[in-house]
Amino acid sequence: KIGHTGTLDPEAEGVLPVVLGKATKLVDLLTDKQKTYEALMHLGLETDTQDMTGTVLCEKTVEVSEEEVEAVIRGFVGEYKQIPPMYSALKVDGKKLYELAREGKTVERKARTVHFYEIDIKEINLPYARFSVTCSKGTYIRTLCHDIGQKLGCGACMEKLTRTKVSRFEIKDSLTLAQIEVLKKEDRLSEILIPIDQMF
Repeated sequence: KIGHTGTLDPEAEGVLPVVLGKATKLVDLLTDKQKTYEALMHLGLETDTQDMTGTVLCEKTVEVSEEEVEAVIRGFVGEYKQIPPMYSALKVDGKKLYELAREGKTVERKARTVHFYEIDIKEINLPYARFSVTCSKGTYIRTLCHDIGQKLGCGACMEKLTRTKVSRFEIKDSLTLAQIEVLKKEDRLSEILIPIDQMF
């Protein structure tokens, strides 16, 4: 058995804890944790997927100042009611939302309470803004970008996303699939596996 602890968007990269064998029983324990992301937001652009993979819905000139962008981003710290995007793996009546979206359908989604514990602005170089965000599970960072764009009145979407941390697991300790493949061929997987009891 093998399982993972939190879907990443197709274009996103970063930390994804993977559980093997008996450790699959720990999935619920691991998915409940805080996650940290680094995002690059593109202002003035709105897409149907809220990221760069989608169809552009509208393009606007960015006439806001760096100070305004900073203030709006910082304003999202705390509890927030977020409406999940149509292009997501959430299920409605047994069907994933992105499957319905690809059929051209839009269904009503209930707002969910999420929490932004910390937002650290790394760089603003309009129309781009780069920030790191630590949030609760079930949070969509591309929706955060979209909502920031709505508040600023110019629209926004997510250009790039890297998950840098999931609970105790950090990107600096992570391995790529290619690296894992090499270790597997060399029969050295035991060197990188974390024993179950360590998780407690």
